[in-house]
Amino acid sequence: MTAEEIELDRSMLSDHAARPRNCRALLDATTQAHGHNAICGDKLTLWLKIEGAIIGDASFQASGCSISTASSSMLTEAVKGKTIDEANELFERFHNLLTSSPDAEFERESLGKLAAFQGVRKYPIRVKCATLAWHA
Repeated sequence: MTAEEIELDRSMLSDHAARPRNCRALLDATTQAHGHNAICGDKLTLWLKIEGAIIGDASFQASGCSISTASSSMLTEAVKGKTIDEANELFERFHNLLTSSPDAEFERESLGKLAAFQGVRKYPIRVKCATLAWHA
């Protein structure tokens, strides 16, 4: 990664942590889940509105670290309009990014903005923070 890519990733994560998108209760949700990361103290509720086989809307409310908040925010943006299967495939690619060796290659394009979490794989203890919303 270039220094410019690293800075852009940090900037994007900081923005989502400070100004999370879709941070609200979704009153007409068809499903909700709760997550808790005892190591970091992160807690969240995730709501999805599933219309047919498509995720029509997604939101969350959380208290936790910046990595968990940014990941939750970016998850809600990334899964809207996807099928459940597509969202699960996206999680698999995201999880592989976080758990692969730091020098492993991957396609940034296949993850979109979620590729900004690449640096987290250098800190295995923070992987739970980045995946909490996805596991919920």
